[in-house]
Amino acid sequence: MALHAGILAAPAPAAIPDGTPRIAVVIPCYRVSRRVLDVIAHIGPEVSSIHAIDDACPEESGALIERDCRDPRVRVVMHEKNQGVGGAMITGYRAAMAAGADIVVKVDGDGQMDPALIRRFVGPILAGRADYTKGNRFYEIEFLRTMPRLRLFGNSMLSLVSKFASGYWDVMDPTNGYTAIHRCALALLPLDKLDRGYFFESDMLFRLYIIRAVVRDVPMPARYGDESSSLRVSRIAMAFPGKYLGAMIKRLFYAYFLRDFNAGTLQLALGALVAGTGIVVGVVSWIHSAVNGVPTTAGRVMLAALPILIGAQLLLAALNFDIHNVPREPLQRGAPDEDAETP
Repeated sequence: MALHAGILAAPAPAAIPDGTPRIAVVIPCYRVSRRVLDVIAHIGPEVSSIHAIDDACPEESGALIERDCRDPRVRVVMHEKNQGVGGAMITGYRAAMAAGADIVVKVDGDGQMDPALIRRFVGPILAGRADYTKGNRFYEIEFLRTMPRLRLFGNSMLSLVSKFASGYWDVMDPTNGYTAIHRCALALLPLDKLDRGYFFESDMLFRLYIIRAVVRDVPMPARYGDESSSLRVSRIAMAFPGKYLGAMIKRLFYAYFLRDFNAGTLQLALGALVAGTGIVVGVVSWIHSAVNGVPTTAGRVMLAALPILIGAQLLLAALNFDIHNVPREPLQRGAPDEDAETP
């Protein structure tokens, strides 16, 4: 009750002057009834609207907010059926855009994300240096001391895989849900195609690369309390590999074959062709040797090995090109055509 009383007594936020960028916060609500009121109470006056999305929460978090929260900035949206964190965020993004938000920040309702960091997340966007910012718990070793070992290892591996899939080689911690996005980038994203489940944050990075949005990491500490997570390692192990592979193939196709032809295109295509030819020759030679009991000659070995070596060099060159092809020009400074086809 003391917590609720503190919220009820909270002063109304100061009026936001005309011309000031409007910042909205979206809070996906699912099993967060113990902490969501405290999270809302600590959101500063720089935020103009707060959108709480009750994703068919069994704890009725939305009803709790409507009953006990007196912050005039809060708007509650109810889902009749659970749509996952991605589905809740899509609803929240649309609600924030309809309310005229210029920047939309995602803050979870479980207390793991400090609302005091909102200014840090919107800073690079307001300065015109980024279209999307996300938390990075790997920036300082001190930030990781409270992170469970299994999560630390899993997030490290996912960070490496995500670099290949998303094309953002200079960001870490892809599953970090503390994010902020500029209205310009949000308007270009195909919201209906975003993943509804726990792959949402990683899928966002892939989609942002397709529209060439600039993404920057924001250092933040990891915060873990006694809250429980419905995310299971088994789910990630089963679902994420295929989704990352699909995202990588789509990204390479759009970036190097559909929307542009460049040195990376030649290196990637020739490398795959030459290396693939060497592998086929090697396999055929091995089968021939095994079936007929005849040792493979040095010439046939070189005929397979040389294309593989050359192809590998070309693929490494393509990788180097991709690393340097990270988007650098923010969409704020001149957005591409909103009707451009996206995967």
